[in-house]
Amino acid sequence: MTAKIRPMTQTDKPAIMKMLSATPEFKPAEVVVAEEVIDSCLNTYQSGYHILVAEVEPLVVGYICYGLAPLTEGTWDIYWLAVAGEKQSRGVGSALTAFAEGEIKKAGGRLAIVETSSKPEYEKTRRFYHRHGYEVVGRLPDFYAPGDDKLVFQKRLI
Repeated sequence: MTAKIRPMTQTDKPAIMKMLSATPEFKPAEVVVAEEVIDSCLNTYQSGYHILVAEVEPLVVGYICYGLAPLTEGTWDIYWLAVAGEKQSRGVGSALTAFAEGEIKKAGGRLAIVETSSKPEYEKTRRFYHRHGYEVVGRLPDFYAPGDDKLVFQKRLI
């Protein structure tokens, strides 16, 4: 499946919100935060967030949100990556990640950071990042909740 990667527009928001709400790993409170970030990006010229969508005509089937980590030199956070359930395991997430990493490199980025949960339901997410060259560089026990550690993944881009 070949997806077109492009910057998000206002008309993409309903499809992205539907996708996020249908993704079981995202709790309702997380979807609310994602929407706040999307709105910030769409309504503020220099929000610090960058959002790309993957489109398989005529549908938006994935998105990635990333931004320069404040007070760093070339460290970027990948905040959100989601692919519609029926389009997962078809290269959409890989295409979005590769495109975002390319944009980060163009902007002088040297590190990409991803944070995720240690819970079993995030195993597929963790395998995805391992396959794409990310390594776990930190673990904060009980960060999200008792028994739910925050895992910090890093990839060197240069």
